[in-house]
Amino acid sequence: MFKRLFVAIIILICGLTAIVGWFYFERQINSSISQNSKEKIFVVKKGEGVKKIADNLEESGLILNSFNFKIYVWQKKLEKKLQAGKYLLRENMTIPEIIEILTKGKVISNQKKITIIEGWKIKEIGDYLQESKIISAKEFEIATKNWRGRNYQYDFLKNLPEEVNLEGFLFPDTYFIYEDASAEDIIDKMLKNFDKHLTKEMRQEIDRQNKSIFEIIIMASLLEKEVRTDEDKKIVAGIFYKRIKEGKPLESCATTAYILGKEKRQYSYEDTRVESPYNTYLYKGFPPGPICNPGESSIRAAIWPKDSEYNYFLSKNDGQTIFSKTLEEHNLAKAKWVK
Repeated sequence: MFKRLFVAIIILICGLTAIVGWFYFERQINSSISQNSKEKIFVVKKGEGVKKIADNLEESGLILNSFNFKIYVWQKKLEKKLQAGKYLLRENMTIPEIIEILTKGKVISNQKKITIIEGWKIKEIGDYLQESKIISAKEFEIATKNWRGRNYQYDFLKNLPEEVNLEGFLFPDTYFIYEDASAEDIIDKMLKNFDKHLTKEMRQEIDRQNKSIFEIIIMASLLEKEVRTDEDKKIVAGIFYKRIKEGKPLESCATTAYILGKEKRQYSYEDTRVESPYNTYLYKGFPPGPICNPGESSIRAAIWPKDSEYNYFLSKNDGQTIFSKTLEEHNLAKAKWVK
């Protein structure tokens, strides 16, 4: 009797150990080494086996444990499907995600390199993607409008106004895009990059100031279009926030250019009277949404503005910013520098 009970206990312990071990294994293979979406080039040489590939992945900081990789490959009988080539992998990929890329041969040669410039609008990005023969501008524009129907899991999208598209959140950077990528795939890459660059420190500071990420990106988009240098952006951010606090219109020429669809050296009085909710000469406070997709320096300036004695500014032809304390000084600067 005791012997049977002992055997039963041993079997039970072995069974529980196997179950725990299985759950632990599943958790390990579905965990990434980092939450960082940083991309790394990984090369699989011709003739390399599962063990060598697994060891190289671990050494490259792309997986937690080479043993789990090998077990998963052998369990799924995928050892003969791993393909040689140069791959672009991310640190936040799980083992199954990495194996999918390596077995389907999604090598860099099957990707196109694109560069999104700071300050581009959705339309400009779409036109560029069409010129690069990736997707049509129309397809991209529609996808940025219908983003709520997609499963984009990013906190910064949760409280956006119902009517806005993704203007402002398509992070300017260089990307590698698969030739068969959809508009949604490209957008997701850009949103993921935005999420990475909006650090915990930045989010905490936005919360501390009782501002929203949406407001910060609107401000950053204005700064991106108004001035060039990091320091000038901080000062202009301070001027704009001061105007909002004092109940004055922002009077941003960048929003006038956005409304008109073209940039001018000098805007007429009639230009500043065009009826639009984006007209910051007519309406106080922020415009309804961002006017472009700003880079990190503009976002940082919007979060950490610089207080100054200035109330006005203008940009010279060479990009230098002229700051003024009074309207009289500002008008004199315009007469001198704006031709």
